Amino acid sequence: MAEQSDGTTQAKTESHDPDFPEAFLQFMRGGWRDDSRTVTPLPEAPNYAKRRNALSEAFPGETLVIPTGVEKVRANDTDFHFRPGSDFFYLTGDHGPNGVLVLRPSGSGHDAVLYSRQRSSRDNDEFFRSRDGELWVGRRPTLAEKSTELGIETAPYGELGRALADCAPARTRVLRGLDPNVDRAVLAYEPGADAPRDRELAHVISELKLVKDEWEIGQLQQAVDATVRGFEDVARVLPADRGVRERLLEGVFGLRARFEGNDVGYSSIVGAGAHATILHWVRNDGVTRPGELLLMDMGVEGRNLYTADVTRTVPVSGTFTPLQRQVYDIVLASQQAGMDFIRPGVKFHDVQLVCMRVLAEGLHDLGLLPVSVDEAMSEQSSVYRRWTLHGFGHMLGIDVHDCNAARKQAYRDGPLGEGYVLTVEPGLYFQPEDDLVPDELRGIGVRIEDDVVVTADGCRNLSAGLPRTADDVESWLATQRAAGPRLPE
Repeated sequence: MAEQSDGTTQAKTESHDPDFPEAFLQFMRGGWRDDSRTVTPLPEAPNYAKRRNALSEAFPGETLVIPTGVEKVRANDTDFHFRPGSDFFYLTGDHGPNGVLVLRPSGSGHDAVLYSRQRSSRDNDEFFRSRDGELWVGRRPTLAEKSTELGIETAPYGELGRALADCAPARTRVLRGLDPNVDRAVLAYEPGADAPRDRELAHVISELKLVKDEWEIGQLQQAVDATVRGFEDVARVLPADRGVRERLLEGVFGLRARFEGNDVGYSSIVGAGAHATILHWVRNDGVTRPGELLLMDMGVEGRNLYTADVTRTVPVSGTFTPLQRQVYDIVLASQQAGMDFIRPGVKFHDVQLVCMRVLAEGLHDLGLLPVSVDEAMSEQSSVYRRWTLHGFGHMLGIDVHDCNAARKQAYRDGPLGEGYVLTVEPGLYFQPEDDLVPDELRGIGVRIEDDVVVTADGCRNLSAGLPRTADDVESWLATQRAAGPRLPE
């Protein structure tokens, strides 16, 4: 359904829709009961209001426009499952598409209005003829219902054009690239859609998201706990004596994610054997083999969009070989060193150096480094990174790579603060075609990833429900296999 400037709708129909006779149309237009729905304020609504107030304080006297985004075509006349824009959701809690939050200066702060699509009207045929109509997609909340649930004033999306018409670029900031109607309505103050004023709005929102409050940490813990159960589900269908397809394991985890949460937080990585050496392996079209390792990087996204991000590497046969265990223990030592180092005031970049030095020392012990550990760690060399291209971790929250618009001095080059949530995920990857490593190492990939929250005196591992040491991984795998497959309850 395309909403017009006057607030009316244009039906979005399918190319194969039948031409209905007038008698049928008349019959469909009557005889419908309009049941009311009892709604109550969401308990988390004050959290969203608090965040809007913090954003308001950062930009006094300016209009702020934050869209959620529009549905995207997957193929022909089918759309991808809509997922709200992270910054918009962070400030509103609204799951629906085509929403736009507008903060207008008022007194010493801002008035917040959420422009949103209305319910399908029974005054025209849209409710049964459009593929956005309620007989096709289900009942949407009324604007009044949404206002009650989210604790924010609402207005029809069709009125947004008029609301934005008087927004002078010099007094307005917009999150760009999410809603083409908004981008056209408020032209960038400087040439190009990525004007510095708008970038600053994105910076500030990302930096507000760095510190998670108690409710957010609870949401992340729920997502992590569901992820732990998902890993258990996968282990229970992973045979030790024969191969299964990576996509079976991906699907089993996906069932848990859809049952307990909104979805997976990102495309699951299920890398069997040499596929574990491909950092973002998401095709998942391989097969496990006894004697090889299986790397799984997966996370459940909760219903309020906070996501887990956990990686475990397990021996398909149930037992690590001595060489696999040696590589695994290097990665575990790197991860543990990083987790031990984390505390408020420690720089993010310094955690990277701590983790990477342990990896470099392990590579030296394996006889792979062409230079000393110190030289390999120097900025002029970094040759150790041939076998570990990615960093030690990233911020985690509503986005799996959260706060990515934050300025370097606040994130990558800045200090950690209490309430930050981040991953710690070092890894070593020996490509099968790498002539600089011995045959027995080629095709081995190991990553161990946990989600931690920075506390007053260190960090707490949210994903401690999954084993980390090689011995514990072997015991855990045996226990899950003995328990047998299960359906989510």
